[in-house]
Amino acid sequence: MSPGPVAGAPSFFPLLLNHAGAMKIHEYQGKQIFRQSGVTVLDGHVARTPDEAADAFKKLGGPLAVVKAQIHAGGRGKGTFVEHPEQHGVQLVRSAEEVREVAGRMLGSRLVTIQTGPEGKVVNQVFVEAGCDIARELYLGIVLDRDASRPVLMCSSEGGVEIEQVAAETPEKIFKEHFDPAQGIESYQIRKLCQQLDIKGKTVRSADKFMKSLCRMFVDLDCSLVEINPLVITGGDEILALDSKMTFDDNGLFRHPQLAELRDLSEEEESEVRAGAAGLSYVKLDGNIGCLVNGAGLAMSTMDIIKLHGGEPANFLDVGGGADVDQVTEAFRILLGDPNTKAVLVNIFGGIMRCSTIADALVSAARTVGFNVPLVVRLEGTEVKEGRRILEESDVDCIIAMDLADAAQKVVDAAVAVSA
Repeated sequence: MSPGPVAGAPSFFPLLLNHAGAMKIHEYQGKQIFRQSGVTVLDGHVARTPDEAADAFKKLGGPLAVVKAQIHAGGRGKGTFVEHPEQHGVQLVRSAEEVREVAGRMLGSRLVTIQTGPEGKVVNQVFVEAGCDIARELYLGIVLDRDASRPVLMCSSEGGVEIEQVAAETPEKIFKEHFDPAQGIESYQIRKLCQQLDIKGKTVRSADKFMKSLCRMFVDLDCSLVEINPLVITGGDEILALDSKMTFDDNGLFRHPQLAELRDLSEEEESEVRAGAAGLSYVKLDGNIGCLVNGAGLAMSTMDIIKLHGGEPANFLDVGGGADVDQVTEAFRILLGDPNTKAVLVNIFGGIMRCSTIADALVSAARTVGFNVPLVVRLEGTEVKEGRRILEESDVDCIIAMDLADAAQKVVDAAVAVSA
């Protein structure tokens, strides 16, 4: 069994849980699914050119609409564009010509939000949605509560505000109801939430239908997250989704081939897409020490101990127990293709994966890819002596470490020396 995170080190586990194993889709795609699932949404059309956006406004036929930039990130309403700092990612418009102008500024530009980083994300499409009479804005989200082993429906009166801010500053304003995935959420639970949110009258009936449909959809489609911010109550006392954020558990996609077709690879990290195609578990991070490890637990412990010794991991990479030479070679291509990587740590505990196999792969990768940064190797377990012999007799320039602490210190020192 792989060791857990190192005591005293900041574990990367929560970050990896949120990052890996979940396929994201765009708002307009989520609202198509909402509509099919009986969840109330407004009319809207996706557009990829300014003219298409203008035509979408005409089709809606109303006096006003909203143009929304479509990227895989939240905070679009407050986000601004690198090329047009005065332009936000969500814009109210009142004519086809205004839609054309707004969409023209958005499309092809980089939108910077609280979730994109300073480089932003390029907007390739916009969603033109009908306007509505908003009486109240709320928040609604569904996630899997791992401690309770059940989905949990969360609601708050603080709609339109980042839920992380609400949780940090006024957690008492977030109300939760766990539900049985087979049974779905019960009407009495919804009435309780409505009472906490001060929802009354016929709006309670609208909430009952809305929340039951949403919870059923969450389970049926193997979602890992559904978030609506804001959820609105209209002037006609109807509840509808003004936003849509959905992610799906990758492990359940084989049951939903229609969902896999919604994947937008242009929104994903290229190195992570490459790794996935090679059968590798990889998540890109912001550090400068590349990690190649077998086993997810050992990979997280490796990252933690690097951090403990003053370094910053550049990635999470688990090659698994059955990786072959081609997979390990591709792993090195990905690691060394990151310009931030200043050193690489290979940490293998041989079980199913023999140390000799990794050593052969390292020699092959050195010849095929070429190592342009220091390489620290720590091998233990099955056929460790043979693995070390292969490396010693090869022309691979590597630094041998005898244990995990030794490996972490050596790779941190090597990265510092390269960066100096």
